[in-house]
Amino acid sequence: MIRPLIAIVGPTASGKSAVALELAERLGGEIVNADSRQVYRGMDIGTAKPPVEVRRRVPHHLYDIADPTEEFSLATYVDLARAKFEALWAKGTFPWLVGGSGQYVWALLEAWEVPHVPPDRQLRARLAAEAAELGPDVLHERLAAVDPVAAERIDPRNVRRVIRALEVYEHTGRPISEWQRKGEPNFQPLVVAIDVPRDELDQRIERRVEAMFAAGLVEEVEALLQRGVPPDAPALQSIGYAEVIAYLEGHCTLDEAIEATKRATRRLVRRQLQWFRRDDSRIRWIREASDIELEANIFTGACTTAIRGPGRGRA
Repeated sequence: MIRPLIAIVGPTASGKSAVALELAERLGGEIVNADSRQVYRGMDIGTAKPPVEVRRRVPHHLYDIADPTEEFSLATYVDLARAKFEALWAKGTFPWLVGGSGQYVWALLEAWEVPHVPPDRQLRARLAAEAAELGPDVLHERLAAVDPVAAERIDPRNVRRVIRALEVYEHTGRPISEWQRKGEPNFQPLVVAIDVPRDELDQRIERRVEAMFAAGLVEEVEALLQRGVPPDAPALQSIGYAEVIAYLEGHCTLDEAIEATKRATRRLVRRQLQWFRRDDSRIRWIREASDIELEANIFTGACTTAIRGPGRGRA
């Protein structure tokens, strides 16, 4: 039996969530989150999470499933997402996988083997202290010595991911890149990216960041801190949240925090586009929402025909 999945991927501010909602309302299916920060409760404004009232229009899954104080790993996400896919196919519908976290997306679409290594807080604290004292390049060079493939993929400034890769190697004796071996997914995917010209994307980022601060991002961060979420919690190292914390701690002005958030978001887009490359033949880069709908309609129709046989129509 063919089990369809439509992934709408691409960089931040490209309009993925809005397009997925519009198409799911018309074509059926349910939305599954593939954004590594939208899993956290209470982090709504800074992650551009779809509002609750929007999520009521079409079922949305894997949002608000972790507390910002929790360790939420790729392995946990993959287990939850695969279980959700199975539940959707079992009831006769299909998932729209929506998000810009490339590691989350490809772990599912390429059926990665993901290590279930629990966090080693002592090791993480020691490595983080080394990075703070000696600079992140020291850890990245250590990773390159044991896992050059992972080192090539991970930005040296992304200390959290470098530490995780070293942690996996320390506990398993195998590089994380070997753990992340690809398999064959048990479903038929259509992968679509929204093609937004870079200058327009930069303008969208400007407007989005300004709108987040106007909507109360500072107050959202204050509420998280008042709830007891420590300022150094991994979730609060996310773009926007880290900059607001710097402002609240007196390290910069509010205007400087806003500008720093814009710069960090533009850097994020560059990293996202390393995961979603324009020369990747598996991804269909489409500019108009109507063209995405046409592709999705043809795809779901073909899958339905294959399941039920020609001439039997859709349910």
